[in-house]
Amino acid sequence: MDPDTEVESFLRQEDDKEDDDEEEKKKKWKRPSSSYGSMKSDSDDMEEEEKDEDEGEYEEVEYKDEVAEACPPPCPVALPDFPSPQGTGLQIIRSESPETLYTMTTQLTKPPGAVVIETRSSDLEGCSEADDEEEEDMDEILVNHSPEPPELVEVDDTMQTDENSQLGRLHPEQDLPHIFKSIQDTVTDLTKEELFKFKMGFYQWQSSTPSITMTQVMEGDILDFVDRIIEILGVDRSLLHTISSLECINKKDAVEALRNKCKRALYRYHLKQYLIRKHQVIREGVVRAGKQNLLDTIYVEPQISTCGYGGVDPTHELRLHSPSPLQVPSSDTFVSLNDLFRQQKEGGSPVRTVMTTGIPGIGMSVSVGKFSLDWAEQRANKDLQFVIKLSFRMLWLLRNKNPPPMMSVMEVIESHHPECKDMKYLEEDGCKFLIIMDCFDCYQTSLDWENAPVVNDNNTQTHPDVMIVNIIRGTLLRGAHVWILGRRAAVSQIPSKFIDLVTEIQGFSDDMKDDFLKKRFSDPELSAKVVAHYKRLPTLAMLARQPFVCWMVATVFERCFRYQGYGAHPPRLTPFYISILIVQTNRRLQFYYGKAENELKWVNEDRNMLKKIGKMAFKMLERNTSVFFEEDVEECGLKLMEVTVFSGLCAELPTAASDGRRTYCFIHLTFQEFMAALYVFTMFRTESKNILESWGLHTPKIFASKDQAKSAAALVHCALMRTFNSPLGHYDMFLRFLCGILSPDCHHNQLSRFLYHYNMPKLGGLDEVRQLLEQTIQTVEGNNRDRLENLKECLREMTQEDE
Repeated sequence: MDPDTEVESFLRQEDDKEDDDEEEKKKKWKRPSSSYGSMKSDSDDMEEEEKDEDEGEYEEVEYKDEVAEACPPPCPVALPDFPSPQGTGLQIIRSESPETLYTMTTQLTKPPGAVVIETRSSDLEGCSEADDEEEEDMDEILVNHSPEPPELVEVDDTMQTDENSQLGRLHPEQDLPHIFKSIQDTVTDLTKEELFKFKMGFYQWQSSTPSITMTQVMEGDILDFVDRIIEILGVDRSLLHTISSLECINKKDAVEALRNKCKRALYRYHLKQYLIRKHQVIREGVVRAGKQNLLDTIYVEPQISTCGYGGVDPTHELRLHSPSPLQVPSSDTFVSLNDLFRQQKEGGSPVRTVMTTGIPGIGMSVSVGKFSLDWAEQRANKDLQFVIKLSFRMLWLLRNKNPPPMMSVMEVIESHHPECKDMKYLEEDGCKFLIIMDCFDCYQTSLDWENAPVVNDNNTQTHPDVMIVNIIRGTLLRGAHVWILGRRAAVSQIPSKFIDLVTEIQGFSDDMKDDFLKKRFSDPELSAKVVAHYKRLPTLAMLARQPFVCWMVATVFERCFRYQGYGAHPPRLTPFYISILIVQTNRRLQFYYGKAENELKWVNEDRNMLKKIGKMAFKMLERNTSVFFEEDVEECGLKLMEVTVFSGLCAELPTAASDGRRTYCFIHLTFQEFMAALYVFTMFRTESKNILESWGLHTPKIFASKDQAKSAAALVHCALMRTFNSPLGHYDMFLRFLCGILSPDCHHNQLSRFLYHYNMPKLGGLDEVRQLLEQTIQTVEGNNRDRLENLKECLREMTQEDE
């Protein structure tokens, strides 16, 4: 029979043949979804991983049309040998995986005019025995000498980033194709016996966390093996298990060669693991077993502005305008957390050094954790090859050693990341990496920005002060992006010429507050109760702009709603402010003085500091101002850094006074009013002084015969006189906080052992105070509604008992 006629007869008979043995063989060699067949760079995120059935049917028809067009039935068909795809326009698809067929990578690597032939198809079942033998020979060659993965065609840069331009592209040596080929080349050099031992060792190494079966390890050729393990285990685990398995069979040279090929990827892996361990679980307040939260689960990104005005919220429940003007940035200045290093300078060049500030409790540390976690889990900023944390707290501890060690910046990095020894990539011009330097306020000394010696070599040993100055200058780690975080009163010492971009965390919007509280609770009914309950206090709703306060709201109300009947009355405001004061003072002892959690006992020095801050707040209230200066701090016998940085109660404003003096304020105007009320009450309780008595022009009959200097009612009466003789909002909140502190729950339960000694007796005369407030409420004119409502709140703050 003529060869051409024979081929035609084979093609006509193919639809009538069913080979059961072939089907069984397919099932036997069926493999999991292939990562190699659809292998692509991690940067090619626009490629689809799977095709649905409709697409598969459409492509099958398209495939048959191509074959029919290429090989019309009347024409003689010459079967090809097996030259390279580039020579013939044919590409072999090896795998059974549906992902393997017609992926974007397949189409990209297909030469123009090529026809993609599916080798598992039954179209060629009728070929001659000689051709079958040729195919068997080829299969044997593929088993022994696995072909290299197809060379990928570069995709346009527009496909490499997501909608927010946050994703970026991995470095080629950290991407899938390079690691795939490195593992494949290393395993291909093994003998049959070594390969068997290697696979057995690989399976045993993985057996502690079984995610891959013995069959999946042993079946198939080397290409299938590498493809399968990357598909199931991922790139990083596959690389590490390969190295460990090679060490088990004593292939030291192969291990060293693989480490050298993938060194950049291994460095990245170790840094990623460090950041994941550090930030995956968020530690809030006192850590309780079983009560830890995953950062990704509860995180809500705050508003971050490129136009900072101090970050202090000017809104007030009773005042229409703040005593001192405070500006708020507009929404068009907000940027995303993961876009900080995609901003540009005025000339269009990318920023190198970004400084982020914010008031205490605004969430700087959590933002660092989220940025780091997103990078480590490749959700954003993949173009950053390395992210390295050099916390100022760590550098301060290093500096305080006696004597301070002389270390190079590379030695400092290696001391905290031993796996990253000899990171010479940091000296390459094209290496894009980030140094995160947070907690600048922990570095409690001034730096010499003008006279510090210039250091250009990353391996030169220097004093920590000099090292920090040169990193920020850009003479050390010249290719690095640097992210500096700290409170404005601390970071303001850095010259502006070294900073490319200043950002400020503004906190939560109203919707963000609700979203944060809803994420905290798995019970939607409980979350709805908490959201509705905290909004019953307008001042608390304003203060919840700070994520720290939002967390406190969630923690307190979660505990309160466990009790039956809770929520009938609005919450009281004063206990929240006392809790904020206690937490911030404890954090001061921990972060700046190195106290452990079991050593957080307030001494007289801590109590005196708070009393002096309260005194300064009271003087500011009398002057009707919300800003203070360095001389105001010194006048009260305090140090500037203690008040503006360490206390956690104050912040610096970026706008200087008209005479050039640096200006400061409390984190919120209501906190100034609270501290003033706390000072007045403390002087009354500990020293029996009524510092408001000069305003007591009229004495009510209910306590006229008593010693006014020692009467709580006289104290409140003086506060009422100040309130009624001043514009609305001047002393009203001060009066509310003073009445709240008079409550035994506040001054005896909350503040005992902290601000006051535990054995101090409860304050007496509160019934007279209640009568005074009730009489005052009855005498207030109905047209002064705001003041009347505030007086009712004063009475509730003092008398309401928590359910």
